[in-house]
Amino acid sequence: MTVHTAHEIARIRDLRVEVDGRALVDGVSLRLAPGRITALIGASGSGKTTTGRALLHAYPPGATVTGEVSVPDTPVGYVPQHPATALNPARPVAALLQDIARPQVRHLPRRARRPALRHRVLDALARAQLPDGETLLKRYPHQLSGGQQQRVVLAQALLAGATVIVADEPTTGQDALTKREITGRLAAVARQGIAVLLLSHDLDVVRALADEVHVLHAGRLVESGPPELLRHAPQHPRTRALLTSADPTAAAAPPAPSSALPAPSSALPAPDAVLRVRGLTARHGSSRVLHVPELRLVPGCLAVVGRSGSGKTTLGRCLAGLHRTHDGQLRLDGAALPRSLRDRTRAQLAAVQYVFQDAHASFDTHRTILDQVARSAVRLRHRPRAEATADAVRTLRSLGLTGDLPHRTLAELSGGELQRAALARALLARPRVLICDEITSGLDPVTRRGLLTLLEGLLRADPDLCLVLITHDRDTAALATTLAVLDAGRLVEHGPAARLRTAPRHPLTAGLLQVPGPAPQPSPVGPDPQHQ
Repeated sequence: MTVHTAHEIARIRDLRVEVDGRALVDGVSLRLAPGRITALIGASGSGKTTTGRALLHAYPPGATVTGEVSVPDTPVGYVPQHPATALNPARPVAALLQDIARPQVRHLPRRARRPALRHRVLDALARAQLPDGETLLKRYPHQLSGGQQQRVVLAQALLAGATVIVADEPTTGQDALTKREITGRLAAVARQGIAVLLLSHDLDVVRALADEVHVLHAGRLVESGPPELLRHAPQHPRTRALLTSADPTAAAAPPAPSSALPAPSSALPAPDAVLRVRGLTARHGSSRVLHVPELRLVPGCLAVVGRSGSGKTTLGRCLAGLHRTHDGQLRLDGAALPRSLRDRTRAQLAAVQYVFQDAHASFDTHRTILDQVARSAVRLRHRPRAEATADAVRTLRSLGLTGDLPHRTLAELSGGELQRAALARALLARPRVLICDEITSGLDPVTRRGLLTLLEGLLRADPDLCLVLITHDRDTAALATTLAVLDAGRLVEHGPAARLRTAPRHPLTAGLLQVPGPAPQPSPVGPDPQHQ
């Protein structure tokens, strides 16, 4: 093991990671110190995750690696952007954590091991911002929201005694209140003497947490310094672009040309409600996790907001036919819509499209992205392969996936690039209802602003489209003409976006949208939520 100085616990020096002659990271050097938070920022595909995973000596398949990576003997904890990939789907939360903690209690008398094991597990969950961890112990990863999965992974790292933690987009998909909690938790982790490498697109979080910021562009470090220096006196054009795009007062990018967008749906003019929900009650096992008495989805944009675990993703999955254990009625353009996608016709499948928050899990690992996007038009709209491929190329290009990116496979694209590919795949179906689950949450400010501009263009190009944005991001929710607020599985407020932003009736709405008002409190009663 390399001997580290008191000011260094891990080091990357002149790291170059190359795949098929293309440099993912080129000449990157970093030093991580105990108790300090080092941030890497940059556009999707700039090399942040490749650099962070180098501390675990984990590289893409077929990579050629040069340079030096020096880490301590203690574990390096990694909290991925898509935490479900780090959790065994066949094991409940208790088993996932007990496996790590069990060696730590073997020295105790046999009768003392079980309570000590439980105490360690619950303590780790509390330290990872899951104070109600006991209610989660019997659940499986798919029964947790993305935010809950993320905190379980952090609890695993804390249980293992990690002295270095790589936090890959830890606030992705989190509401404003939970972001503040996560920010506080990472700061507390650093105060325990742990070195934190923060990979993030969220510049507000970076400014609040980081001791030092490094800007990556095309695999190279282009600027470094303290957060305030980069904010007020950025030197590199890429840094200035990131900061400008993150500024909500900055001018929006010009709309995408209509020729780059899919043609409007050929369906007849929609009635008042494109999709109507009545008496929807969803369950996980015997637990009720969502109850929505009535919800009308009209042409335009609906933003569904709420805290992590409030039922947002469950609602979206019910609409898309992905969550079958629910009661109630769904009617699309006045006609009954089967609750399971297995029972829906191809036309119905095309009409209601869902873009997953975890785009990584929704793609085949072996086929090219272009092939998978084009297949949407072939399978759901019976388009000839050549026509579908040409349409897929145009749509991917409009989303910024140019050059050879469409011809790459899943492992060769960043999380942000995969999210845009997933949106392109859904658009190829020409949907009546497009449900987007946190699709801007993993994008850098420049790409996020461009994607929001494109979504605005979609709404203008197809006045019959109903766009449903499941989101924690205020800028994304700003597209909405209608807002729905969920709390603990209940619809607590629903109405015109302008009214909810300026005169919210529920304290949670004020907290989520950061409108002045009373601090939101957790609901004292209600169903047991397991999904966003």
